[in-house]
Amino acid sequence: MKERENQQAVKHRARMENIAVVLHNPKYAGNIGAAARSAKNMGVRDLIVVCPEPPDMEDVRRMATHLAADVVERIRYCGSLEEALSGFQFIAGTTSRAGGMRGPLIGPRELAGRLVDLSANNRIALLFGPEDIGLTNEELRLCHAFVSVPTAKEFKSINLSHAVMILCYEVFTASAAVTEGFTPRLADSSELEGMYGQLREMFVRIDYIRPENPEYWMSHVRRFFSRLMLYSKEVQIIRGICRQIDWYTSNKKA
Repeated sequence: MKERENQQAVKHRARMENIAVVLHNPKYAGNIGAAARSAKNMGVRDLIVVCPEPPDMEDVRRMATHLAADVVERIRYCGSLEEALSGFQFIAGTTSRAGGMRGPLIGPRELAGRLVDLSANNRIALLFGPEDIGLTNEELRLCHAFVSVPTAKEFKSINLSHAVMILCYEVFTASAAVTEGFTPRLADSSELEGMYGQLREMFVRIDYIRPENPEYWMSHVRRFFSRLMLYSKEVQIIRGICRQIDWYTSNKKA
């Protein structure tokens, strides 16, 4: 589109205030505190926690120490992952396992390089799953990039707070360099999920995808649009096309 072609490149640094760490159902309250300290060490001060019940705040504060007390006090607690990610334009999900639904995988350094430009006009979530099982395929479908921290062969995963530190460190290091580029505001998670839901219903109705397992087929559509990195206006155009197809097919049947 012309809008994409006409954007003027500017030199800038990463905006750390636009980056947040999101912990999905952490098992141990102490890990929340340790993650808060790790994030603050690298200049990330926004922490969102998805959990069914409030954690033991004594453990959280103990592991965060007084150095990250301000991050702990401003933690936002959410009841669902969709609520936590609403408002973010770019979501990077972490995983230690490869697979058809979990790729292509990139490393923390490559991710950080992308985020410098993106963070200028977009809110970014670094998403981490539970310590024992990590993020499921269903949860990873909400992400626009899949990040894996490389480890030695005898280790399949690393401590939650260590993973937070590694990703935040790479972003912090990348932010020290002045880069040239421009990425305007992208569609946020709630806008994209509304579009995906509308596309899924339309694809099933016109027999483009199998109704028995629509999310499997939709995963390919999600990857395609994630690479394009849609603007809000473009999402509105796609949803408008879906409505028009729905109207046309309904009237044709009548």
